[in-house]
Amino acid sequence: MTNCTRSSLDDLPLVLTVPEAAEALRIGRNTAYNLVRCKKLRSIRVGKQLRVPKVALLEYLGVQY
Repeated sequence: MTNCTRSSLDDLPLVLTVPEAAEALRIGRNTAYNLVRCKKLRSIRVGKQLRVPKVALLEYLGVQY
């Protein structure tokens, strides 16, 4: 998502990296990792990498989908 502006939540991919989720939430990368670590923002592990499902981002925001 770097150097790319999304106009709506519909434009987000099905899964995001934690930095992409941070950018979508307009928070810092470390804050996003803290949300994942505290299980406030649901994530999945794909191998050694963390991914945030778009649905989890919407749940965190309290958006009905």
